[in-house]
Amino acid sequence: MKRNYSDFAEDIPAYSGPKAARETYADLKQLSAILGHIYTRSELQILPGQQRFSKMPWLVPMLELLPPTSIGYLKEWGLSTVFVLAKNYNKLVHVWESVTAMAELWHPQTNSFIFLEFEATILLEELEIMFGLPHYQMGEEFAISYTVDQINSWSILAYITTKKNDLYSMTSGMHVHLLPIAQWITSQCKRKTTNYTAIAKAAAICICGVILFPEADGAISFGNLSIIDSISEGIKIGQAVLGFLYAGLTSAALGGPFYGSVIALELWMGMHIQFRAVEDLTTECKTMLNHRLAYVGGRLHISPRAWCKTAQVKGIQAWRQYLRSLIVADFDMRPRFMNGRTIHLP
Repeated sequence: MKRNYSDFAEDIPAYSGPKAARETYADLKQLSAILGHIYTRSELQILPGQQRFSKMPWLVPMLELLPPTSIGYLKEWGLSTVFVLAKNYNKLVHVWESVTAMAELWHPQTNSFIFLEFEATILLEELEIMFGLPHYQMGEEFAISYTVDQINSWSILAYITTKKNDLYSMTSGMHVHLLPIAQWITSQCKRKTTNYTAIAKAAAICICGVILFPEADGAISFGNLSIIDSISEGIKIGQAVLGFLYAGLTSAALGGPFYGSVIALELWMGMHIQFRAVEDLTTECKTMLNHRLAYVGGRLHISPRAWCKTAQVKGIQAWRQYLRSLIVADFDMRPRFMNGRTIHLP
């Protein structure tokens, strides 16, 4: 149903000057005033849902069996960085104290982190650079159209297998389980089949499910399955990945379970808050070598020669104090990791 502007214009309050705007914004920044927000829950040690991000012992052995042709398809679809992160998944250690302290600063209405004297958020352009995903071009948004249709998970998975027993084991409720898909890939690789495209599509579901769309323990929703399936058709998924993370941060900030790409959040924190790239260091930063930034290549070209500003920050209380007192000077607005790239917003 279409409505004319005049039908609801009277509901829009008149702008009453910059002073009122500043006062309104000051009220908006009061996270403690948001009903159910975890900002005031000082007893909270970890985010609800953290246990879902468990190790996936089946992931790395499966990826090591992938034939070169299937890996080539993953690279062609823009998943090179996601593939590298997945291959090193067992080496990644999440610092949940820092993630929890960040979630406590998330504002559900502005989709941004509220710091002492400024606010910041993860930009789509940053996420696409961090993960090496195909990126949107300026003006391209007007050519994008979306069709809402019922998602048939079996029709998507049928490209991988048509055996009903396999399909039943891969799905339950409104979720797709990644372990049975990984087992199917392992079986195909060990039998040395030439079904390279199907293997690549199945591998894309696994690595994107773990790195970009983690939700339930070892499972993804039908909606995210459909998004991952569209990668091979050239559809850009950066918006979906970022939107899913925003939703997960909002859920956590309001006391619900956290979901979304915790790796994306940690990469962003690493670039802007934790590390500062320098040229005069003679030794490599050991903290950097164990951070997920060390496994990101492509357009970022990360160097381990960096200074870790948060090396002495340990525990949830220390992270709370550090982040809640963070000033603009300590937030790297133009990280050297971006190699001089400037993100221009419309």
